[in-house]
Amino acid sequence: MRNDPVLGPLGVSDFDERVYRLLLAQPDRPLPDTAATLGVTAARVRGALTRLSRLGLLRRTAPGTYEATGPEAALTALVARRRLEAEAALDGVQGSVSDFAHLFQTARLSDPGRWVEVLSGWEAVDQRMDELTRSVRTHLWVLDRPPYMKHVHGIPDTNEVEIAETEELIARGVDIRTVYCPESMGRPGRFEVLLKLAEAGEQARLLPRIPFKLRIMDLRVAAVSLTGGAYDSLALIHPSGLLDALIELFQAYWGRATPLVGPKPPADDQPSDEELLLLQMLRAGLKDEAIGRQLGVSARTATRRIASTMERLGAVTRFQAGVEASARRWL
Repeated sequence: MRNDPVLGPLGVSDFDERVYRLLLAQPDRPLPDTAATLGVTAARVRGALTRLSRLGLLRRTAPGTYEATGPEAALTALVARRRLEAEAALDGVQGSVSDFAHLFQTARLSDPGRWVEVLSGWEAVDQRMDELTRSVRTHLWVLDRPPYMKHVHGIPDTNEVEIAETEELIARGVDIRTVYCPESMGRPGRFEVLLKLAEAGEQARLLPRIPFKLRIMDLRVAAVSLTGGAYDSLALIHPSGLLDALIELFQAYWGRATPLVGPKPPADDQPSDEELLLLQMLRAGLKDEAIGRQLGVSARTATRRIASTMERLGAVTRFQAGVEASARRWL
């Protein structure tokens, strides 16, 4: 049987634990004998008995006399209580994170020039964006366009990683909204990945054009690319009128954008998977060549498949095909 002290996390000192072990092993041991065994005064033992009693590990049976309570129940209850106290304390710390962040930013924003934090170089940008993304708790709003880099919402190392990261954020309760553009679908198979992200819980919409990359995190910081679409030079906008303007700008783009995924078609009139994918890519504004890349076929083959879908819909033009597909609730 181990005799090393183990009850420290429960608020029991090493000395008090020695007293407790003696009383467990020899319930009727007189206090003077306990003090003599430990080589301390009786007063010190009395103090330990009082503290152990307050923790529920001992009960007082007579003046100056204590006996151990059932250790399985007493220690289990004490562990549960400490765990709840620890969780409450950690929740308190988490709830104060924004206050500490506010103090941090306020001290730096006393100079208006520090409302904007400028980062340069892929490594510095990648590290800071990874840090910010991992700290997201409530909102992640994105205007997406290439080029991409590791950890930036849009295209990480693999599609599986991106889907897993999105699912983890959704499980945390994060409101993920992304506005994509045709350039977002530059890689083969990318459109199907976006559909899977939507199935995972991301709210996705489409616009014909997005002028710059933007990420808004928890409505407290925005990341804006400074060199076109690239993230090699980045401005982090902290709480300010400029951040408020970027939030309103995103909401304006979001309101104009078209949902990536529409309602499910009726069970008795459904398109094939390929027809639905074709129609969704047409609505997103992709040209035949881009659609061919997504399907892994030539532009000519993509054109033939589009024509076949239009024929099934009884449409002469692509605009008519879109109207008919919407009327059938295919989109």
